[in-house]
Amino acid sequence: MSMPLRKPVQEGEISLHFPEGGRTAWLVVFGSWCAMLQIFGLINASGVLETYFKDHLLQHHSHTEIGWIFSLYLFFVFFVGVLVGPLFDRLGPRIFISTGSLMIVSSLMILSIARSYYEIMLCYSVAGGIGGALLYAPATGAIAHYFDEKRGLATGLAFTAGGFGGVLLPPLMHHLLSLEGVGFPWTCRILAFIMLAAAVPANIFIKARLTSERISADQPASATNLLDPRILVQRRFALASVGYLFMEWGLFVPLAYITSYGGFYEMPATDSALMLSIINAASVFGRFIPGFLSDKLGRFNVIIMTIALCAISVLTIWLPCQGRVPELTTFSILFGAASGSNLSLIPVCLGQFCEAQHYGRYITTATMLASFGSLTSVPIAGALLAIEDGETGWRCLILFCGSAYLLALMCYGAARVITVGWKLQAKF
Repeated sequence: MSMPLRKPVQEGEISLHFPEGGRTAWLVVFGSWCAMLQIFGLINASGVLETYFKDHLLQHHSHTEIGWIFSLYLFFVFFVGVLVGPLFDRLGPRIFISTGSLMIVSSLMILSIARSYYEIMLCYSVAGGIGGALLYAPATGAIAHYFDEKRGLATGLAFTAGGFGGVLLPPLMHHLLSLEGVGFPWTCRILAFIMLAAAVPANIFIKARLTSERISADQPASATNLLDPRILVQRRFALASVGYLFMEWGLFVPLAYITSYGGFYEMPATDSALMLSIINAASVFGRFIPGFLSDKLGRFNVIIMTIALCAISVLTIWLPCQGRVPELTTFSILFGAASGSNLSLIPVCLGQFCEAQHYGRYITTATMLASFGSLTSVPIAGALLAIEDGETGWRCLILFCGSAYLLALMCYGAARVITVGWKLQAKF
């Protein structure tokens, strides 16, 4: 079926025609996939690192203190990534992709010789997080230059890289860490070489189609891609942004603690690492399929369904599980499939509240707010573990995760009702 012809673009206007496919567009998606592998592949394997740090390098530090390592990484990815967005629009992706890739590879190389808490924090959280931020804005922004109607599908495909990395890296890391003569130093170096391999296609294929130089000189200043807290007075956008923060609270708790949870219930280390791989394997489908369905059924409709499934899986399966392998496996599958869309659908959902020329301001403002959810999620969960020892601590952690998803569900449900009312069949 042919696409309808759009109105011819007049001189000084921004072309709203999107290729929606073709060799160059899909190579951009592949390049973004490789960039996402560098950003989220390692964080999706954070459960293995959290357990190793607690058992070996950082034995005298609490779960909360170790949690800050991963939370700061995510905070830098999203918070600094917001500041990179406007520069990407003006300068294009090349300088950011190359610098970000170099920083991630270098951070892992330096991590291989780190031994103290602050050395790990500086090289992994700060250097790696800033490197991820330099990759994140171009990787997501370039896709928006080539896709509109199929943006949910294209973005979802790119975000499957995090799940793919989360499937392969935990068992690989667990195996390498257990080998005599390899251990932690060479595990980090091997990871650095993997990220270097992913950096090559990311640097080659990510290309911008539009830059700010092509924007009309008489375009209003309000259409710039800068943080604009004033738009939070719009109730539906404010609700979606706060819901984004609550999702960040819930999302990274199982990723960071599922391996330690299995260890508490004396599961074999290989089985604990396998649960993390199952979550990430299921999330590959959870990124691609909801992205495809969102273009057909409505972006908010799909994300509301997936948030509800996240809450159900946490509160009805993980909470009463008590370390039983069949139930924990079921939880890992359902949570992975549902949570895969938590990040991939956010840009396309928020984009429905604004015109294309204002997209940067909206996603920038929401991401800046949500970055504080990334910053505090894992440390809050670790603090709950420290308050109560044993099973009670784990119940508190799981209830925190489930409650965060329920709050996110309420926010996104309210934003939908404000926009289209109670019409269940409305596509939004």
